[in-house]
Amino acid sequence: MEAIRIVHPPAEEEKASTGETGLVKLPPPRLKGQLTVEEAIAQRRSQRVYAEEPLKLWELGQLLWAAQGITDPKRGFRAAPSAGATYPLEVYVMVSAGGVEDLNPGVYRYIPEQHSLQPIKAGDFSGELCRAALNQPWVEKAPVKIVICAVFERTTSRYGERGVRYVYMEAGHVGENLYLQAEALGLATVAVGAFHDDEVQKILGAPGNHKPIYIYPVGRKP
Repeated sequence: MEAIRIVHPPAEEEKASTGETGLVKLPPPRLKGQLTVEEAIAQRRSQRVYAEEPLKLWELGQLLWAAQGITDPKRGFRAAPSAGATYPLEVYVMVSAGGVEDLNPGVYRYIPEQHSLQPIKAGDFSGELCRAALNQPWVEKAPVKIVICAVFERTTSRYGERGVRYVYMEAGHVGENLYLQAEALGLATVAVGAFHDDEVQKILGAPGNHKPIYIYPVGRKP
């Protein structure tokens, strides 16, 4: 099987650029790397300890592309399968102070169509998110937290009550993509499901119908 995960940075490190729309443009994803899919599967582990080093902007962009990036621009298909291509998931990113090179701390929402970040809130909210996640210390210490939220009605409007199941299935697909991409990048992550939903939603500044499902702290392996 051809390797599709990325381990090498681009020749020149890209810096965050904000266009007229206010979106932070991410470096384009890379489609080849040294680690095969089989190797990433074999090496994948849940890890809760991270080095005190920032992620690079291209690494964050690569993770987000693996989660929900557009892989078929003509038809709009994404990296993870979705029931009826309804795409109910919204991906939020919380960046700690100094957590990502050339990116201010704050809460962002990933915009797949532009492969960009929409700034939501400025500041470091790692401590608040940790408390909302029942004081799991790895949530606070990770330089980046990726939060998967769901807009259930996008799928249930087509599939009825069964759509709820499909949404959770899709969140699992996205989570495994994150795990494998993190492994291929030499990064560490863990799926966190224990948290107070309403508190996480408030911290993110997310709309009321964006329901948190997963938190993925991400950092470098120690």
